[in-house]
Amino acid sequence: MDLDMTESLAPKSDQLDAVDLVAGPRTFTIENVTKHNNEQPFNFHLAGFPRVWRPGLSMRRVIAKAWGSKASAYIGQSVTLFCDPTVQFGNEAVGGTRISHMTGIDKPLKVPLLIKKGRSAVFTVQPLAAPVARDFLAEAQLAGGDIDNIKAVYYTAQQAGAPQETLNAIYALATPADENPPA
Repeated sequence: MDLDMTESLAPKSDQLDAVDLVAGPRTFTIENVTKHNNEQPFNFHLAGFPRVWRPGLSMRRVIAKAWGSKASAYIGQSVTLFCDPTVQFGNEAVGGTRISHMTGIDKPLKVPLLIKKGRSAVFTVQPLAAPVARDFLAEAQLAGGDIDNIKAVYYTAQQAGAPQETLNAIYALATPADENPPA
């Protein structure tokens, strides 16, 4: 078995941090956007990820340029995030989270961003094809009664945030009719 250490490397934080992306870019679907505080005004809730993403001002400008200023338009959109080691805080390169790809754009999006006081540069984001929703119930049904395969599909669907009714239907395929599905 090839074990993946990615999750064990996550910082003890309530938000996605650039260090979460040092292993490579990750694509997320936005489930919800809520208010946070004045310094980090928005929580972007990401499907299948236990912590929120709080994009900095530059990335919020990119998001608004691509999808508009209303957070309701962000729900269901996807972004690919990466760790950019050149991001500066003051005069020090500390690294930061940047967007490389987005759904909802049909060509590269170029946004002028302030890099340092008095200095700007054009930041480019590439189009991202919309993710294809998996039909977990159909996958479980195709398992042909193989309980181990059905359980694997159940676990994957659960981790992906599949609706409870889908999880219940998959569970039913692997359990006798007199057992109740988990809540």
